Amino acid sequence: MPAPEAILVEKLERVTDEFVEAWAHLIPQLSGAPAPARERLEWVVRHEANTVLVARDADGGIIGTTTLVTFPLATGIRAWIHDVVVDEAHRGRGVGSALTQAALREADALGAWTVDLTTRPWREDANRLYERMGFERRDTHVFRYRFNRP
Repeated sequence: MPAPEAILVEKLERVTDEFVEAWAHLIPQLSGAPAPARERLEWVVRHEANTVLVARDADGGIIGTTTLVTFPLATGIRAWIHDVVVDEAHRGRGVGSALTQAALREADALGAWTVDLTTRPWREDANRLYERMGFERRDTHVFRYRFNRP
């Protein structure tokens, strides 16, 4: 098992060149989506529903990120954790846990009643992590409608 590393998780207040480069490096490790343009990242970071968190290693480099999305409903404030991604070279060292814990603290501070997330069944390490952190599997189906956009 790799040695634990010093991890700092912080809210991203503005998009920097470093963040744009980090996302271009991290997104292929998360999905087949193309790296977003800087303008899209700026929109995501400044959107009032979003809290973008980055994890940094001891040298200050970005090694992971996630986005907490909160939204008010008649049944209370709800939250989703999206796009948790940790650089492959730093996996298994507590980075995903640190990002998720920071997102949970932020959701709590914003008054969320629940926090949901999804992960692919084949991402066994991520599934175990979330269960260890207290997330419960829900007996539900997630449906997606896709618009025909590039």
